[in-house]
Amino acid sequence: MIDFLAPSGDKAILESDGPLTPKFDAHGLLTAVVTDHGDGELLMVAYMNAEALSLTLETGLAHYYSRSRKSLWKKGESSGNMQRVKEIRVDCDQDAIWLKVDVTGHDATCHTGRRSCFYRTAQLVDGQATVTVTDHHKHFDPAEVYGGQDTK
Repeated sequence: MIDFLAPSGDKAILESDGPLTPKFDAHGLLTAVVTDHGDGELLMVAYMNAEALSLTLETGLAHYYSRSRKSLWKKGESSGNMQRVKEIRVDCDQDAIWLKVDVTGHDATCHTGRRSCFYRTAQLVDGQATVTVTDHHKHFDPAEVYGGQDTK
């Protein structure tokens, strides 16, 4: 596992070329935004701990930390929809990561079988906040792929 250095307090150092010094939050996590390398579609937002970031850098396959299961997971290990990392970007204060990926398998990222986890829109209807599914196409059947296991 990579031993990351602590983030510098000097913004000039933090914002320029040099070592990757991720700024993990109080829970040891940083936000990971994931888009398709080819068309730029937003696929998911997840979290990484130091081990997940290290494995992602070392293997070229996206790894995340599941807050609900409190465990590391390699994206696509159950479904076959692995995320091959093509580029990793780091924001200015190094507390967020942007992964540009190619998805293998069914070309689906969401555990619901859809390409993106962002398949609904939110709006106000008669004073109530609602969500509406805008992507009804499922690339795979989650019941077949996951059975009864927890996918989040």
